Amino acid sequence: QVQLVESGGGQVQAGGSLKLTCAASRSMNAMGWFRQGPGEGREFVASINNRGTTIYAESVKGRFTISRDSTRNKVDLQMDSTYYEDAGDYYCAANQLVASLNYPDQWGEGTQVAISQ
Repeated sequence: QVQLVESGGGQVQAGGSLKLTCAASRSMNAMGWFRQGPGEGREFVASINNRGTTIYAESVKGRFTISRDSTRNKVDLQMDSTYYEDAGDYYCAANQLVASLNYPDQWGEGTQVAISQ
């Protein structure tokens, strides 16, 4: 199974910035992030594929930026202008061959993002 290692989670004051990183053990096509807040279901946040196509959830558009390295095995999620609603567990997801994250087949362990006043 492909390993996805997440890093960068932590606490940030509302309005502040945080960067999440996901590193895959092999080259992937689509990579990105989902998140789950307390009492909520897991929701899509952002993705990027081998063509460089990016997709953002409407709730984070203009505030979060996803990018990848040239080897296509690492993605960063730059989170700016954070809201209380951005808090939760963030999960890296990926597909090795598929260019979207509609149905990810690889998942990371998750990293927690907390938003303070």
